[in-house]
Amino acid sequence: MAAVTAGAASAELVIGWCIFGLLLLAILAFCWIYVRKYQSQRESEVVSTITAIFSLAIALITSALLPVDIFLVSYMKNQNGTFKDWANANVSKQIEDTVLYGYYTLYSVILFCVFFWIPFVYFYYEEKDDDDTGKCTQIKTALKYTLGFAVICAILLLVGAFVPLNVPNNKNSTEWEKVKFLFEELGSSHGLAALSFSISSLTLIGMLAAITYTAYGMSALPLNLIKGTRSAAYERLENTEDIEEVEQHIQTIKSKSKDGRPLPARDKRALKQFEERLRTLRKRERHLEFIENSWWTKFCGALRPLKIIWGIFFILVALLFVISLFLSNLDKALHSAGIDSGFIIFGANLSNPLNMLLPVLQTVFPLDYILITIIIMYFIFTSMAGIRNIGIWFFWIRLYKIRRGRTRPQALLFLCMILLLIVLHTSYMIYSLAPQYVMYGSQNYLIESNVTSDDTKGNSTLSVPKRCDADAPEDQCTVTRTYLFLHKFWFFSAAYYFGNWAFLGVFLIGLIVSCCKGKKSVIEGVDEDSDISDDEPSVYSV
Repeated sequence: MAAVTAGAASAELVIGWCIFGLLLLAILAFCWIYVRKYQSQRESEVVSTITAIFSLAIALITSALLPVDIFLVSYMKNQNGTFKDWANANVSKQIEDTVLYGYYTLYSVILFCVFFWIPFVYFYYEEKDDDDTGKCTQIKTALKYTLGFAVICAILLLVGAFVPLNVPNNKNSTEWEKVKFLFEELGSSHGLAALSFSISSLTLIGMLAAITYTAYGMSALPLNLIKGTRSAAYERLENTEDIEEVEQHIQTIKSKSKDGRPLPARDKRALKQFEERLRTLRKRERHLEFIENSWWTKFCGALRPLKIIWGIFFILVALLFVISLFLSNLDKALHSAGIDSGFIIFGANLSNPLNMLLPVLQTVFPLDYILITIIIMYFIFTSMAGIRNIGIWFFWIRLYKIRRGRTRPQALLFLCMILLLIVLHTSYMIYSLAPQYVMYGSQNYLIESNVTSDDTKGNSTLSVPKRCDADAPEDQCTVTRTYLFLHKFWFFSAAYYFGNWAFLGVFLIGLIVSCCKGKKSVIEGVDEDSDISDDEPSVYSV
């Protein structure tokens, strides 16, 4: 009987890993389509394209490991709070180590991408744009600039590895014994502290990116779908009127020199400005004419009701996230152990919709897996909408714009790095929305309860199941490996907590701004971008 049970458990685990494998293929396909959709057709580079696809895929795969981690720790226990027959200490340890090594591998690759490979590729193409130097010189220059990122990574690893560890209790220990103790501690923990500190630092940067881009995108994306774009025919009529007005100004200025007198410097500057404006308006005219007569515009017009439905759905999902995040943060503010513990919660005192929904869906595998995947993809799409609306900035200087089919290789690398950091932060966002689910999944443990019996006229002790929480015994509830990385350092958890409040504030501001803004132009970006060729009008017909 035990053999049959173990065989059934193994079969279900194999099915789960097969589903995870299919998801990996879907992630790779999505990343390829996503990057190819936005990269410039005239300036595309093979290395930057592969780097962008690979880095984005690694981020999504890392996020996809979260529900697998939760499923495995939940699957080892029955709903009555007892461990399954096959889930002995050795099997549980093997499963936990497998997931932990998976995180080690993926997080190490992320550190390599963020601190070495992406900066190297970026500086390589920056050097290629600046000078017509040889490849050896470009590689040397790129390595020189990349060295600074590698030093930062090394500092983070060292700080995480040595600072939080305990020193020997023996006060008579020599300095060498203390250093030896630190190295032994580092080896015994498999570098968990060092890697956790580095990843938490990147997650903190991802939190800032999420506050800037995702919070605004969650309001901008659905409202843009609901409002739609302006009519191409109406914009063309306005553009024609503007052309006539500019031509009239040009004729007025030129009429001043009909008698042979030279134009004053002020009129020359005005004439030059009007002529440049006229060239831009005529370029807009050609694009508007193409879009107005294209079949794609008519097809998009037919899909207008569907876009409105999608917009309403997205804004409802955004409100669901915001309400859940607000209730979760409020619960931490009222019932957590305080800032010194990273606002850890002992049980759920204020329930939020997602925290109630995820444990229910987990009873039917893989519904919770699908929901988390949808949440992650929703964050990706809303983040992309925020980046596309805001652009990539360095303080008050706009570095790059993100345009479909016209994004430069350097901007594409920036885009994927930002998305990589944001996806890293989604693990903590999901924890904020459903803390018990991320920590323990659907695990229960047994507690002793006194029951009064009428037959015996006395009290009896009965073991009843209770949902695992932070107050549960360590030997009865297995915490996820994800949680170990998220909460190795309390000060990062405290920073994430305050970041969630900032996220809610930016979302509300973005919602007000998006409501006040008018409809977008059907060819938004033509006015600002002077490098648009006249043979590429189709990129605006979306």
